[in-house]
Amino acid sequence: MTNLVWRPARWVLVVGFTLIGGLAFGASALWSSHHPTPLQSTTTPPEDFDVAAHYIKTEVRIPMRDGVKLFASIYAPRDTTRAYPILLNRTPYSCAPYGDAYRQRIGPSDEMMRDGYIFVYQDVRGRYLSEGEFVNMRPHQANKRDREIDESTDTYDTIAWLLENVPNHNGRVGMWGISYPGFYAAAGMIDAHPALKAVSPQAPIADWFIGDDMHHNGAFFLIDSFTFFSSFGQARPEPTTKTAPGFRFPTPDAYRFFLDVGPLRHVEERYFKGSIQFWTDMAAHPNYDGFWQSRNLVPHMNRVAPAVLFVGGWFDAEDLYGPLKLYASTEQRNPNSRNALVMGPWSHGGWARSDGRRLGPIDFEQPTAAFYRREIEAKFFAHHLKDAPDPELPEAYVFQTGSNQWRRYAQYPPPGLTPTKLYFHANGRLSFEAPKEPFGADDYTSDPRTPVPYTNQITNRRGITYMVEDQRFAAARPDVVTYQTEPLTAPVTLTGPLQAELFVTTTATDADFIVKLIDVFPDDTPDGPDLPPGVHLGGYQMLVRGEVMRARFRDSFERPMPLKPGRVERIAFELQDVDHCFKPGHRIMVQVQSSWFPLVDRNPQTFVGNIFQARDGDFQPATHRIHRDARHASGIAVSVAR
Repeated sequence: MTNLVWRPARWVLVVGFTLIGGLAFGASALWSSHHPTPLQSTTTPPEDFDVAAHYIKTEVRIPMRDGVKLFASIYAPRDTTRAYPILLNRTPYSCAPYGDAYRQRIGPSDEMMRDGYIFVYQDVRGRYLSEGEFVNMRPHQANKRDREIDESTDTYDTIAWLLENVPNHNGRVGMWGISYPGFYAAAGMIDAHPALKAVSPQAPIADWFIGDDMHHNGAFFLIDSFTFFSSFGQARPEPTTKTAPGFRFPTPDAYRFFLDVGPLRHVEERYFKGSIQFWTDMAAHPNYDGFWQSRNLVPHMNRVAPAVLFVGGWFDAEDLYGPLKLYASTEQRNPNSRNALVMGPWSHGGWARSDGRRLGPIDFEQPTAAFYRREIEAKFFAHHLKDAPDPELPEAYVFQTGSNQWRRYAQYPPPGLTPTKLYFHANGRLSFEAPKEPFGADDYTSDPRTPVPYTNQITNRRGITYMVEDQRFAAARPDVVTYQTEPLTAPVTLTGPLQAELFVTTTATDADFIVKLIDVFPDDTPDGPDLPPGVHLGGYQMLVRGEVMRARFRDSFERPMPLKPGRVERIAFELQDVDHCFKPGHRIMVQVQSSWFPLVDRNPQTFVGNIFQARDGDFQPATHRIHRDARHASGIAVSVAR
């Protein structure tokens, strides 16, 4: 058993475990390639600030109610002339470095690190040096018995122990996390310890089948899942400080690599061979059954007492769904809670590690992330944990892209929106006017042997800039259908959720449909400074939002059904929210296609019970028809801001 003895200005572990001195292992190298966060110890240290000079680090094991001990690193200010709040981060990506080494950065931001908190990092159950069994997206238990645990109870027990054993705190606790740690922050605020006063789930995972990371509307996100689980999914036979190595691609071209792999069944046969349990689980659960439903956190956001600040990025390739849906659920289920939302023009975690002015070639004209860290995040925690003045944050602090302005909304989505629809017309025209013709359609042939790439780059890293990438490479393909407006004579701002509604006829029994909303810049747009080689903003087709729907799930995610060739089918699905201004002179464009590879795995276009078990012969070309007549008016339902 670990005994903790307090001595002036430091913690001492007397008995219980051996420290591994000097080892500084960061988060999973594979996940960090897609999920770089400020929590990694490898980031460049801020100028003129030495963490070890200002903080004392201590490593402890904290007992949970079932007897399992979780490892944690505590960074307490050396200045003990005042009491500090505790700020907790629970992570599956390691609270490294272990032993005598210090993190170069601690806390959500440099501003908060300098301001002074007791920062606590904890390896979650079953990861790195914590005991117990790790469960991916551990299901929340609404009605727990005495010793039953979930992430809510582990958070509660951790806070109770910290309050009892850490000196010089002020009795208040905050919590934050980005991505998977954002999930732990959101789960930890359910039935929270009374001392937990403020929580910021940032890009939290909510549902791995409907909208986050591994699946979108049932379509499998191949490159992310393969790359992530090749490392993160390896079994941990015993507590360790080491991160498992991930897959090394034999080529820089992921498009060619995954085409050569062929059907998903070959991943298991050739590479994983049963060593990645969660991949095996995903393959065994191709539909939205109890395995996935139990891991959906959205319906469990009850009894949330702390003040909450959800944070997300409009161009987050992994977890845009999570902050929007968890915010809405918390708002609905806790009408008297202080629950707010921040959405900025950021990639995954970009609000924490950059100034937020640019993403790829797109310039947002101001340091959006620096503003967020200074004026929103730091002041939110300081008010609730340190009695600093109330920053009087709005219900929703949203950066509107296109116009490049912060908007303060009293609710989200904001009031005063006008619901309407962008309709497809003949000759590639897009308009707010509904079609009147009795007949009209556009055909294209989708061939799984030559799928539409999601990016024009040759890369084996999924990357972040494809979320704003120029779509001219896709528009030029015969298997992509394009519709666009005339140049706008006045600004058009779309705010809130988007709903694609396609009326299709196909020769296939299954298919994917990808719908992309695009901002087309005028041909005479100047390039501006610092553009990557070969990138030109004249005529740039900026991806604003894209989403996929696997047609087998058009009526039910639980019970997939084949398409009937030759029959008109309605394919309706939600595209995740936007707040984007299409400026005068720009065009609004929509592209429709049936592959997005290897971001999304190839649909064989032959209905099979489990796509993970599809064989080479199941992959067949198919012709898809998009109807655009008065009875079958395909398009996107939108809300226009005044």
